[in-house]
Amino acid sequence: MLFRRSLVALTGVALLASACTGSDEPPTPASTGTSASSLSMEVASSDLAVGAPQHFELGIFSSDGKGVKLLSFGRLSFAFSFLGDGSGAPQPGPQATATYVGAFGTPQSGPAPAFTDPNEARGVYQADVQFDQAGTWQVDARVEVPGEGTQTLSAAFVVSETHSLPAPGDRAQRTENLTIDSKGVPRAAIDSRALDGAPVPDPDLHRTTIADALSQHRPILVIFATPTFCVSIMCGPETDGLEELAKRYPDRAVFIHVEIWRNYQKSVVNKAAADWVCCNAAGDLTEPWLFLIGPDGVIKDRWGPLFDPDVIAKELAQLPRTKP
Repeated sequence: MLFRRSLVALTGVALLASACTGSDEPPTPASTGTSASSLSMEVASSDLAVGAPQHFELGIFSSDGKGVKLLSFGRLSFAFSFLGDGSGAPQPGPQATATYVGAFGTPQSGPAPAFTDPNEARGVYQADVQFDQAGTWQVDARVEVPGEGTQTLSAAFVVSETHSLPAPGDRAQRTENLTIDSKGVPRAAIDSRALDGAPVPDPDLHRTTIADALSQHRPILVIFATPTFCVSIMCGPETDGLEELAKRYPDRAVFIHVEIWRNYQKSVVNKAAADWVCCNAAGDLTEPWLFLIGPDGVIKDRWGPLFDPDVIAKELAQLPRTKP
């Protein structure tokens, strides 16, 4: 049995947002009357493990009884400590400065961290962190609460000895994902937005299998996401973000979207998605995930649940041009 997991602490918050895109202009900050007791924080990243630095993401939100606001823009300071089994004193760990990463189509920057309506801006704070021990860890984030000064929020999370999902350094699986040429499958199994006779959107992302792309020895950017049924509503914007990159850099990589659900109503997952994103150490299916695969077939990097298109664009611009 596969379970859909809330990918971000602000999942319940994000579900309050009815739109999946937003303006490019910075929104008006929320009211400054936010008390410390109304703030919440939770780790957005999953499948964290000992070893090389990895992208660590978390979300912060507030509730004042009138609605929920997300902390957006700017930078935050992260301090990590190892808790082990909780029987001893926390061991100080790495520190990092985290940068805001917004869902594609929403504003990416503002004058300073601010609480915003999820319909206007929503995202996470990301930093690259290396963990040296498996077990329970804690992250402390210093948050400037508008009108009330600095507050420190804490959240616990688990770091495993090894990754449960494909990770940088692993060889990519030669997956035969569904494409627009696949026969005998519902269009929604290719992309969940193709419901009730609607065409498959972003057709350029559904022309090639991962197996075929690996045979071409070209770099690959593949996103595993269900734009229609995503719990965190980050999947649609992130898939659109990959399509935008595909239009800008068609000669630098093969761009692929793999839909999660073959049949959402019956909880049947596409085999290609199950091969890659099921399951983490808790036995959960997680998404969205974006993987960068090198021409040698080795995974170079991965991001989940959000990625910064500007960061990906810089990596693509450094790749040699190849014939699409």
